[in-house]
Amino acid sequence: MRYIDSLHEGERVTSIYMCKQKNAATTKNGKPYENVLLQDRTGTLDAKIWEPNSMGIDEVQGEVTVFNGAMQMSIKRARKCTEGEFDMKDFLPVSSRDIEEMYGELMTLKNKVGNTYLRSLLDSFFVDDAELIKNFKFHSAAKSVHHGFVGGLLEHTLGVATLCDCFADRYPMLNRDLLLTGAMLDIGKLKELSDFPTNDYTDDGQLLGHIIIGVEMIGKRVAMIYGFPSKLESELKHLIVSHHGEYEYGSPKKPAIMEAFALNFADNMDAKMETLKELLSTPQAQTGEWLGFQKMLDTNVRRTVL
Repeated sequence: MRYIDSLHEGERVTSIYMCKQKNAATTKNGKPYENVLLQDRTGTLDAKIWEPNSMGIDEVQGEVTVFNGAMQMSIKRARKCTEGEFDMKDFLPVSSRDIEEMYGELMTLKNKVGNTYLRSLLDSFFVDDAELIKNFKFHSAAKSVHHGFVGGLLEHTLGVATLCDCFADRYPMLNRDLLLTGAMLDIGKLKELSDFPTNDYTDDGQLLGHIIIGVEMIGKRVAMIYGFPSKLESELKHLIVSHHGEYEYGSPKKPAIMEAFALNFADNMDAKMETLKELLSTPQAQTGEWLGFQKMLDTNVRRTVL
C-alpha cells in the first residue's frame, strides 16, 4: 500500500485507493475522460482516468505528476477491487486515539454532572440511544480544517469537555454541571455532515447548520424529561448558540453568561490546537520552518526549531 502523502513526482505507482469523487469531462479535442479524486487515510489526490471506469475502491496504476504546482496522478489502468482485498481503515482518515478509550473518558466526565435534569439529558443521548452513540463514535467534527476524520467529533468533544472541566477547577464560580453538559452537546454535527466516506454537508447542514440543528435536538429531548426547569434549558441552549463566540463565526448569539464564555474559549482552543497539530504533521512541515499563511489562524505559522 502506497499512501498518498508518501508519493513523489515522477513515480509509477500500483496501489489501492478509494474513488471519492468522479466527474465526466471532455478534452479540447472532444475525447471523454474523468476527473477523479482519490483518497486514503493520509489525504486526497487529483487524478485523471483517460479510459473511464466504474467508481469504487480501485487498484490503480498510474504516474504521479505536478500540474499547476499540485500533485496529480495520470491513471493508466484501474480496476475495481473485490471485498477482502482492502481494509477500509486504509482509506478513511481515523483518529490516532482509540475510540472506545476516548468514549470511556467522556463518560467519566459525564458522570461528574450532578444535576439530575442535566444528567438525565446526557444519558438520553450517550447511554440510552445506541444508534446515536454509534454515529457519534464514527463521525467527524468538520468537513475539513480540524478533526475531519473518523472519531473526530468524539475527540473534539472530549478535548473541549476536558478543558471545561479544568476551567471549573480553576474558576470555582463556574457551574461545572452546566458547562460540561454544554461541552458534550455540540451534537448538531451528526446531522450537519453526512457519514464517511462522503463527509460532506447535508441539506439540513447547508440550510440550518449544526448550531440550530443541535438546539432542536436538545429541545426534543428536554421535552421528554418531566419538570426540566425552563431557565436551565434556556441557559444550556445559550451555551450551544453562542459557543462560536462571534456572529461572523456562525454564532446566532454572543456569550452572555460565564459558562458560555468558558465554552467558547475551550472550543476555540481545541479546534486551533488540532489545526496546528495537523498542519505540523504534514510532509511539508518537515522540510521548512515557515509554513505560510493559514486562513483559520490568520497568521503565518512557523515550526518550532528544537
